[in-house]
Amino acid sequence: TPCVPRVGTKMKSILLVDGYNVLGAWPQLTRGRTLNEARDELIHRLSDYAGFTGQRVILVFDAWQSDATFSSVEHSAALEIVYTASGETADHYIERASAELAEKVAQERVKLRVASSDGVEQTVVLGRGALRISSRELIIEMRQAKTDEKRLIDARPIKQHPLMGRLPSDVQEKLEQMRRGKI
Repeated sequence: TPCVPRVGTKMKSILLVDGYNVLGAWPQLTRGRTLNEARDELIHRLSDYAGFTGQRVILVFDAWQSDATFSSVEHSAALEIVYTASGETADHYIERASAELAEKVAQERVKLRVASSDGVEQTVVLGRGALRISSRELIIEMRQAKTDEKRLIDARPIKQHPLMGRLPSDVQEKLEQMRRGKI
């Protein structure tokens, strides 16, 4: 039985991502990195993106030419990482998952999107009821989300810890220096 992503009741949107396709469209992410490092960086950035946007993101890496005999799925709060089995492409997994998710998302009124720049893949998933975005469009969305997140964080007032206000100023200063690694 294939690894099929979970659909939860609180999700508003599910995004299936062809990992190597996105890496191929993002030279700034891959430049100077090994494939494993670039993949880890994409995982990190997509995890941040998923957490900020509230989407369920399913990142698919194919093991088409590897020796992996079984597919595997890693789960975190907002991100699922799928490694397909040997002989299975990410495209095939995404097509199958989008077909299987199509019924569930229709019942739960969840938006299903697929990020890939592969034209055939986009046509197939569109026919299965998913919305399609190119890898470049996803990269732009991720950059915009990061900018929005930074703007929100910068706009928040800094809250003082209640204990700090009770300490003498010289103790506060020493604690601040310790926090910054100066002591």
